[in-house]
Amino acid sequence: MTDIWTIKAALDWTVGYLEGKGDENPRLSAEWLLSEACGLSRIELYVNFDRPLSMDERDALRGFVTRRGRGEPLQYITGEAAFRHITVKVRPGVLIPRPETEVLVSVALALLPPAHKRVALDSTIDAWEGDVLIDAQTAAAEAAQGDEAENPEAIQQSKQAIRAFLAGQNGEVAEPAAQQQVPAKQRPLLVADICTGSGCIACSIAYERPDARLIATDIAPEAVALARENAEQLGLSGRVRVEQCDLGAGIPAAAIGGLDLVASNPPYVPTAVLASIPREVADFEPALALDGGRDGNDVLRRLLPWTSQALRPGGGFAFELHETCLDQAAELARQAGFTQVKITNDLSQRPRVLSGRKPV
Repeated sequence: MTDIWTIKAALDWTVGYLEGKGDENPRLSAEWLLSEACGLSRIELYVNFDRPLSMDERDALRGFVTRRGRGEPLQYITGEAAFRHITVKVRPGVLIPRPETEVLVSVALALLPPAHKRVALDSTIDAWEGDVLIDAQTAAAEAAQGDEAENPEAIQQSKQAIRAFLAGQNGEVAEPAAQQQVPAKQRPLLVADICTGSGCIACSIAYERPDARLIATDIAPEAVALARENAEQLGLSGRVRVEQCDLGAGIPAAAIGGLDLVASNPPYVPTAVLASIPREVADFEPALALDGGRDGNDVLRRLLPWTSQALRPGGGFAFELHETCLDQAAELARQAGFTQVKITNDLSQRPRVLSGRKPV
């Protein structure tokens, strides 16, 4: 006769097994894996202790526990990770979103103008209202005072940037998601997410700022495919484009100089530090997304000059970096001409995010 595995018995066994394998938090891991195997939330596990597992659930749990015992990250096993207000798919070959990166998104969002103080458009530039490109006369009737309305060169630059940024591969204007509504007097915010990985940064900004249009880039085809899946799954693919390229090489040339924000979580771990990172990171997550060179700032040195060109005057940047690299990184940003350079700590009070603005 086959032994009956109740949820409580399976949970207790899994905790003991993972504890013996050196799991740093065996009970949390056991809850995640059992929840995934049974299709229950972690809270539901505790009100269903006496429910027996089916054979399929037992088989699934055994497979999950074996993988976790070898050190594989929980997120790769379950296939998803919670990130701020969204949940994104994750899989081997692409960096797993982390709480530190949620802080990066908070800093990035704070650099954007509040929705009620957006720059208005002049009669010489087309405006976007939801999905519809409205004519110049309508835009002129709705336009309020703003710097761009007094600067013909800035107007033309914004017009080119908006059209290029929203253009699809074939050069035609892509249609944003129908449910997003942007008042006629406001132009879309233009944001670039460099080294996007799973797309968690780009998707979070798009989710939390419906008036933003984003282009996300990554050099790894695995990351590009996953970021596109996440944008599609979250209903954001109309406002989030994902391009495979090195850093910002895939951003349309006409958009350079017109971006409101550049965000990035680039490879930043100093090469020497990689030898001491946890096994589940070193053995399973891609080194390409981690290794930042001798001092951790190799990618930053390439990213800062591009960011200076890509941002509009007054636009901001937010980059996640290694805690040992921030002071040097801040000096590099100042040398590149950025102002309001600031370092923000992560949830563990370690220096984590570098931010600044392009001078007006």
